Formats: sequence, structure tokens, C-alpha cells
Amino acid sequence: MQAVDRWEPVRGGAVLEVSPLTGRPGIRARGEISEVTRSPWEAALAGLARQHADVSYVELSEVGFVDVAGVAALAVTALGLARGRMVVEHPPPQVPRVLGLFWPGLRRIEVAPR
Repeated sequence: MQAVDRWEPVRGGAVLEVSPLTGRPGIRARGEISEVTRSPWEAALAGLARQHADVSYVELSEVGFVDVAGVAALAVTALGLARGRMVVEHPPPQVPRVLGLFWPGLRRIEVAPR
């Protein structure tokens, strides 16, 4: 991903912005990850997976909400990596809860809490 991918508010005002991190491999998301913004979220994760080398970072400190399907997309992306891991930084509290519930012991994702 070279530039900021921005999706304008739709139903209910949901918006998601995704941009590359500076100085390290990964993406930064801002907004909400839900049914309304799922397609761009999955597209951003697919781009991250294509560029993955050993460690990729997903910075979520400015994400207010991630639904179960959004966490599932994150887990499926990590499971599909040929090697290495994803570090999810500062996610909303539901992310580690959902990962622990449905993917306990998933070593491809490391969560750095808020």
C-alpha cells in the first residue's frame, strides 16, 4: 500500500482509513471495522499479506470497534502467512478476547495491548 486508502462514511457514519506505517512494515487503521467497512479491511489485510516478510505490524490505536468478522479476517490473514507473525498493536479490547475465544494459542499473532 503506497498511499492512504480512505473510505467515506456510509450507513450509520462508519468510516475506515488505512495507511502504511512509517519506518516498518505494516498498516495503521483508523475508524471502525464492521460489516460496513469489511471489504476495505479485508483488502488492506490482503495487501499486507502480499508484502509480508517476517514481521508485519497492524496498529489499531485509533480503531474504536472491531466486530468478530473483522477479527476473523485478521486471524485468517495471519494463518495464511508462509512464515513469521503479525503484531497487532493497541487494539480495542474485543480483539484479544475474540482471538482467545476462537483462536486460542494462535502463535502467528502477537497482541500488544492498549
